[in-house]
Amino acid sequence: MIPSTPFLCYITDESLPMVEIARQALEGGALMIQLRNKTASGEQLYRWAEEIQALCRLHQALFIVNDRVDIAIASGADGVHLGQQDLPAPAARKLLGPDKLLGVSVSSSDEAAAAERNGADYVGFGHIFPTGSKQKHTAPIGPEAIAAVRTATDLPVVAIGGITPQNAFLTLESGASGIAVIAAISRSGSPRKAARSLVDLLEHHH
Repeated sequence: MIPSTPFLCYITDESLPMVEIARQALEGGALMIQLRNKTASGEQLYRWAEEIQALCRLHQALFIVNDRVDIAIASGADGVHLGQQDLPAPAARKLLGPDKLLGVSVSSSDEAAAAERNGADYVGFGHIFPTGSKQKHTAPIGPEAIAAVRTATDLPVVAIGGITPQNAFLTLESGASGIAVIAAISRSGSPRKAARSLVDLLEHHH
């Protein structure tokens, strides 16, 4: 079940210690961890998934696996998050069953509406601001685009892309249900403190 109040999702950073930073993000109050690594072997992903899943249970947070439905099922994750080029959402839903969470990355109102029709439980919408965490070939869509997506879907909208403590409130003002970050936590001096400051901001806004 997606949290009903604005929440923080931490997406793992491929180039930094996956499990340790996830632990600190959870200690700082993140309510969702997404394991994302496009280059690791299935064996390595599964090991990380088991460790992070255990941490998420300890902190009563959701554990989501990016892209790999097989790893999500094998590790007992709460769900999977798919990009537009990944396994189609209806096929993923068939494998996951009705009780697991299915998130889909979208960058337009049309894609958000399609994700809802195809059985998604939430959408990740972005990239909102300029970001260096992922290679992007399109311009940032800006926080004002969130309001338009909210009219196209009833699903929770998780804003992603270049979100920092300085600009997170703009996404919330536009109607985001949560924020997902990589660098704002992983590249900070203290991932725990960075997560806490973002969570404080979310709670204050709520």
